[in-house]
Order: sequence, then structure tokens, then C-alpha cells
Amino acid sequence: MSQKLKADHGLICRLPGERFGYFGWPSVARLDDGTLVTASSGLRTRHICPFGKTVLHFSRDDGRTWSASQVVNDSPLDDRDAGVLALGGRAMLVSWFTSDTRRYFEGMKPGLTPDEVREYESIFAGWTEEVMNRWLGSWVILSPDGTTWSAPIRVPVNTPHGPIRLRSGDLLYLGKEGFEHRTTREGAITACRSADGGRTWTTLGSVPLCDGTRSNNYHEAHVVEMTDGRLIGMIRFQYDGPDDPARERQITFSLFQTESTDGGATWSTARPTGVYGSPPHLLLHSTGVLVCVYGYRRPPCGQRAMLSYDGGRTWQSDLILRDDGPTGDLGYPASVEMPDGSILTVYYQQAAAGEKCSLMWSRWMLP
Repeated sequence: MSQKLKADHGLICRLPGERFGYFGWPSVARLDDGTLVTASSGLRTRHICPFGKTVLHFSRDDGRTWSASQVVNDSPLDDRDAGVLALGGRAMLVSWFTSDTRRYFEGMKPGLTPDEVREYESIFAGWTEEVMNRWLGSWVILSPDGTTWSAPIRVPVNTPHGPIRLRSGDLLYLGKEGFEHRTTREGAITACRSADGGRTWTTLGSVPLCDGTRSNNYHEAHVVEMTDGRLIGMIRFQYDGPDDPARERQITFSLFQTESTDGGATWSTARPTGVYGSPPHLLLHSTGVLVCVYGYRRPPCGQRAMLSYDGGRTWQSDLILRDDGPTGDLGYPASVEMPDGSILTVYYQQAAAGEKCSLMWSRWMLP
């Protein structure tokens, strides 16, 4: 049974009349001085296009107002799904992956104007073999102050909200392998670890598959470290074509769970939670409650949360943060705890029907 939570809502960035006014797939972090930072793929024309950039927005008043868009990465390809991680002080890490939009082009043509078709063809002509080998993949950049940034660092896995920081100070990244150019592997959900703040990464273990599923069912994981050292991961699960044996189980676009008790070297077999919605973001609240937020793309579309009071063993699901999404083009929520114990969750959806997608927030308390 779903339950609607009391929440305040607001906007981070809304540019409905701008050609490059589409923003999506955000993450959020809170720096030591209280500054909130969101990272997203923005200044795009639509959900799939070649124009995506990695964009930051800052708030210094607990999310009431936000800065203008600050571009921190703009590769020759489509830069998508940005994560942001606070590293202490004003230092941070930003993650993203690049997409070869050419593979969607034929299906997109009916929705493009003749001028847009010519524009896309011109852009794609510049995506040479050299460009693809250089830029296609999963990346992070580092900043000591939120102003200056390192060169892009290639990483072995990707997930929308990027890596987490462990209590030890090391970084752990639970994500999808197979973001290299022309890979034919069905990438596994795999953990990687960095002991030097994201500069280099060591691959650890992969998540075993649930019986009757295959690697291409598993995407867009997120992980959290519990107080006892356990790692709990949630994974987006969906069908992989009409011949997928998992279709019979009616569990598409849902959440699967896995755990590790040895720092990510080994993982439990991914298992269905029975909760519809994806992708997940996990937060361990200061009260000990485990919070998972996710997008909900069935009517009424919107953003939802589920809570565990027993360390991820059982869940209270379908707590509604909002259910006013005009379409299913929404979600990718991510949360941060505020000083008063409230939770600020950021996500993307249309602010009004027919608009390009905006970045939005909801602030709520645990029920």
C-alpha cells in the first residue's frame, strides 16, 4: 500500500523556453561548509542527443536558491548521468559516462527537423575512430575547491550516481562494466576501489546473477556502507529483449538487492525486492534508517522512497514523494541528509506538460 509523504518541493534549474534547456539524471552532495552541489547532464535538447554536458549547480542556503549552470565537462560526445561526491572540505569528485548517440540516430530521425538531421549528421561526421577511442567510456574528474578540475580519469565501471566514500576514506564504486568502445561483453555489476581519492582504481568482485537472468538485465547500481561495515547494493533490473526468460517473472524496471561483508570482494546473489521502480540511490540516515529513493514510471508517475529499519533485511516501500510527473521521463533521484535530519532529494522531471525536463528537489522527514 502506497503512502504519500509530506514534502516541500522546489526547482534547481528550469529553462522551458531554451533550445538547450533539457536537464536529467542528477546527483547531490553536501560539502563540509554546508554548500549543496548537484551534478547533472544538462544544456541538452532532449533525452537523447549529442549535446549533453556535465553541469553543476550550487546552493548556499540549504537548497532554497541555486546558482546558474556551471559546465565542468564537455567532451566531443554526449556526456550523461552525472554523479557528485564530497571528499572533505570543498573537495569533490564528479562522474559521468559518454554515449555514442549514432546508434539511436535512425530511430530519432522522425522526431527531428530537417535542419536538426543535418546538424546531427555534421556532428557525427566528426566522431572519428580516434575521437571514439579517446572519449567513449566512464570518467571522473577531481577538484580541491569546486573551481579547478583535474583532467578526466577513465574508470572501469559506471553508475548514474557515481562512487561513495567509505569511513576509511577510500572510495568504492559499484557499477556496470563494459563502457569501453566496441565491447561485446555483457558487463557485470562490479565493485572497484580507490585508495587515492579517485585517481586510480582496483577492480574487486562482481555480483552473481539470480537464476533465470542474464548480465544485460542488470544496470545502474548504487551502494551504501552500513555501520557494521556491510555493503548493501541496489540494482536496476529490466528485461533484455523479447527472448528474455525473465519476462515470465514480471519484474522489469524493478530493484534487486545484493550485499558484501568483505569490502566488495564478494557479493551475495542479486535477488528481487519485489519493488517496482528504478534506478536506486541509498542513504544511511543518522537515525540508522536505510533510505532508498527511486523513480516511478507507471501512472501516477513521480518519485518514491522505501525505508528499512532492520539494516536492509525488510523494506517499507512506495512512499510517495510526488506523483505529478506528466510523463515517465523522470527520476534518478538522489538524497542527502540535512543538519536537522530532513532529507533533500533531487531528481529530474517536467515541471509542466510539454516542457523540457528540469532539475527539481523535495525536502522531507522520515515518517
